[in-house]
Amino acid sequence: MSRKLPLTDATGPQPPRPLGKHGAALWQRVQAEYAIGGIELLAQAAQSLDRAEALAARIAEDGEVIYAKSGPKAHPAVKDELACRAFVVRTLQKLGLNVEAIKPVGRPSGGIGVTWDKLTR
Repeated sequence: MSRKLPLTDATGPQPPRPLGKHGAALWQRVQAEYAIGGIELLAQAAQSLDRAEALAARIAEDGEVIYAKSGPKAHPAVKDELACRAFVVRTLQKLGLNVEAIKPVGRPSGGIGVTWDKLTR
């Protein structure tokens, strides 16, 4: 779907609307590594990541478990945070950005295998 291509512009395209710290970081990472056409999808994912991080901060502040009259229960924002994160992951998959190299391609660095010294002994 999308290929890894270097951008011709050092900054890449700008987001169509303002993003928070986490969304802007996601936008910059993706734009630095990929030349993609799904600008609006990426903007939606970045905004959703901002919301997920804001919800996570609120959950951390209040605690994952809150105590109501009926007893302890999960923080109501946990479901929303998970939904935002799931949206980010699905959107990045739709953009074809879910494939990462597990290990670098090529020959391993020194220290592995047979060396010239071992062959000449």
